[in-house]
Amino acid sequence: MLAFETDCHIFDGCGFNEVSPGLHSFVFKPMFEAGGIEFNKPMLLALLSTIIVVAFFWAAFNKPKLIPGKLQMVGEAGLDFVRRSVVYETLGKREGEKYVPLMVSLFFLIWIMNLWAIIPIAQFPAPSIIGFPVAFAAIVYVLWVSLTFKRHGFVGGLKNIGGYDKSLGPVLPVVMSIEFFSNLLIRPFTHAVRLFANMFAGHVLLLIFTIASWYMLNGIGIAYAGVSFVMVILLTAFELFIQALQAYVFILLACNYIQGALAEHH
Repeated sequence: MLAFETDCHIFDGCGFNEVSPGLHSFVFKPMFEAGGIEFNKPMLLALLSTIIVVAFFWAAFNKPKLIPGKLQMVGEAGLDFVRRSVVYETLGKREGEKYVPLMVSLFFLIWIMNLWAIIPIAQFPAPSIIGFPVAFAAIVYVLWVSLTFKRHGFVGGLKNIGGYDKSLGPVLPVVMSIEFFSNLLIRPFTHAVRLFANMFAGHVLLLIFTIASWYMLNGIGIAYAGVSFVMVILLTAFELFIQALQAYVFILLACNYIQGALAEHH
């Protein structure tokens, strides 16, 4: 979608404020409704992302060979990157192996959902809708809390979450109150918002310069349109980096949270 009004150009008496992107760029009409649930474009992209990830790894590892083919080699490279560079580095091999499937799934699902932002026709990152990052963060949050109490028991779990340290003396209640608030409320919030905000901002910037390129494509404005289009190319390249980086940061933080849950309390 290059513009909301394709006949709107500079010097034609049409202001950019009439075509510029805003919150309405993130609102989609339902494609259909099933069981009272409205199915729209972001949900379709999320579903397609899930199918792509499952289909890829199924094809890569359904019949693994000692000498891997190209697809299996790519799958092993992706799996090994998450396993060794994130999970093992954070949790260690013994504790971390059981969490590799979850982290691999989260990494590639988030990455593919982010990539839709630069794919023609789709041109929308699903995580720029806050519900998707919240769902991912909720999975990590529930896992982190449950592991904390499972490993340390109820009292030990509370001490772990609250950052209990008897050497703090009189300020211990204040510190534990802050830690409880930070860990139980702020942590999942920032975990979700970090992914959402980066994808939201990136999409807005791409929209602004893409629509501006079309808007200024008139008269002497063509020169400005060229500059704006160069910015579109540069931002697209930058978004490719950010999309992968945000998927990486998300699972890195998830592993750090799990590591905190498993760590022995002193």
